[in-house]
Amino acid sequence: MSNLVYYIVCGVLVCGVLGGIAMMSRVKTAVAGNALSAACTAAAIFVTLYKYHLLTQAGLWVCLALGLVAGLIGAYRVKMIQMPQAVALLNGFGGAASALVAAVSLIEGLKGIFSLVTAGLALAVGMITLTGSLIAAGKLQKLISQRPVVWRGHSAIVGFSIVLTAVTVVLAAVPAVPVWASILLCLCFSGFFGVAFAIRVGGADMPITISLLNSLSGVAGAIAGMAIGDPLLVAIGGVVGASGLLLTQIMCRAMNRHLGDILLGKTSAPAKRKKAEPAVTAKEAQAVPAEQAACEKASPAEILRQAKNVIIVPGYGMALAQAQQTVKLLADRLEARGAQVRFAIHPVAGRMPGHMNVLLCEADVPYEQLYEMDAINDEFQSCDAALVIGANDVVNPAANTAEGTPIYGMPVLNVADAKHVIICNYDLKPGYAGVENPLYHREEGVSLLLGDAKDTLQALCSGLDESAAQAAPAGAAKTAETPEEEAGEWLHEAKEVIIVPGYGMALAQAQKLVKQLADQLEQQGKEVKFAIHPVAGRMPGHMNVLLCEADVPYEQLYEMDAIDDEFKACDVAMVIGANDVVNPAANTAEGTPIYGMPVLSVDQAKHVIICNYDLKPGYAGVDNPLYHKPGVSLLLGDAQATLQSLLTRV
Repeated sequence: MSNLVYYIVCGVLVCGVLGGIAMMSRVKTAVAGNALSAACTAAAIFVTLYKYHLLTQAGLWVCLALGLVAGLIGAYRVKMIQMPQAVALLNGFGGAASALVAAVSLIEGLKGIFSLVTAGLALAVGMITLTGSLIAAGKLQKLISQRPVVWRGHSAIVGFSIVLTAVTVVLAAVPAVPVWASILLCLCFSGFFGVAFAIRVGGADMPITISLLNSLSGVAGAIAGMAIGDPLLVAIGGVVGASGLLLTQIMCRAMNRHLGDILLGKTSAPAKRKKAEPAVTAKEAQAVPAEQAACEKASPAEILRQAKNVIIVPGYGMALAQAQQTVKLLADRLEARGAQVRFAIHPVAGRMPGHMNVLLCEADVPYEQLYEMDAINDEFQSCDAALVIGANDVVNPAANTAEGTPIYGMPVLNVADAKHVIICNYDLKPGYAGVENPLYHREEGVSLLLGDAKDTLQALCSGLDESAAQAAPAGAAKTAETPEEEAGEWLHEAKEVIIVPGYGMALAQAQKLVKQLADQLEQQGKEVKFAIHPVAGRMPGHMNVLLCEADVPYEQLYEMDAIDDEFKACDVAMVIGANDVVNPAANTAEGTPIYGMPVLSVDQAKHVIICNYDLKPGYAGVDNPLYHKPGVSLLLGDAQATLQSLLTRV
């Protein structure tokens, strides 16, 4: 390949990466944009290997295969809650790769002062990125303290280490200094600098730190490209570095911080706290919600039931509790009552930019309901209720008054302006910035619901229904006008429920909602079991794995032979996306593919609830007589939507 052709191909691939990044700015094209950038990057790798005649190297292909396998395993195993630390690690790996390129180039003997100095600089920046990213990932994973760690004379130590790092970069171009010595010294001093600057950054500044490290990984790659004279590496590294730097600036602006202050530890250092005089002791605070319900005019559930305009503020606590599905359920219930529900997203909510957006979209919250801070902040003063879920620093009004604290001057969501504020937090401890939140002690217009966010939200959902029941006219008869209402009544009155999962549950990815429904039924004192047919799903054990993935206890899963006789005694058999394995035609329809096949005897239950997408036969093509049998409630449609509707009625 000639240099001219190589440069043209490089230009096209870089434009492809830039085009993919541009597409990521729009929700509808974000996935395609990500795929385009990834494809262009992969193509760039193979073009480079072809250019330098490396495609025949067997060892190289082994390394590529190992990297591919490791990446796929990480993609499937890393949960969304772990994504910030995963991104931090990937930034570190990028820095390590650049440092490795620089080190190998120095060992092989680069020519010219420019190449030698740039190689030394790439080595230093890459090592800083690696060690800084490891510290950031350790903080996020709680392997080390999330609080700022400040040593005695920390600034002097940081300054001295960066000076020594700069000296070692210059030494790389000095012929009298052995190459191995300059490399080792550079690795030691730059690595120490990365640790020293990252260790004193607190959790509140971590989104900015991750963005900065992302930029540094790109800068390291671009400098390494300059050292070896590869324009493609320079261009791609420059794109990553520039985009990371722009994101860092956006985050700094959103938090009203200066990047230099963060790097120097000024905004992260422990600050003088202006402690608010607590209205109650920490022990008494646990009783606040119950006392409020007794002495105030309305409980939190009653406030939400009467609200017409609700703004939900998600935070990292929601991510920790994995409560986004329950948040979606609550939002759906409020909308079903005619309320307008919106989500207010602070730029630094979570541990990386866009963290809350991804979690909520993963729970099928429409993107149109997600509002950035600037777009919704003025709306709090007119909303009936602001529901804060696991957020602290980003809603702390002390940011406007508490001078000398890490969050002073940081733009926050104006939840304090809402008519009512409902705060669902695990406890009363301050956020990562260590600044007490005066909302916790405000006597009027604030309800504190302490504990696990998922449990709290489920209680709020139940409270909505209880409030509605209490508000109904005395003596009003309960009538089931729809299949959903009928099914809800059966489940409400049942003592024993057997759930039968099928492939339709897997297709709808509804196993977590099934777990929520089972938990809610058990909280009401009902016995819940799962009946597993041997061929449910597309492989043996398919349903078992899906349900265990949703944290359904294995003791609740029963094979067909162990539970089939119990259907005749159970109050409700609930079928979710199963057809052939519960089709009683298997006992009578001679000549059909399922005749003689053992099936689950759900038809013997007192009531049967069938949640299927439609009335079509199963894969065997045999009509199911259960669809037309008395005592059967058919709930057609997507299993997730059906289960969410049932959760509102149980």
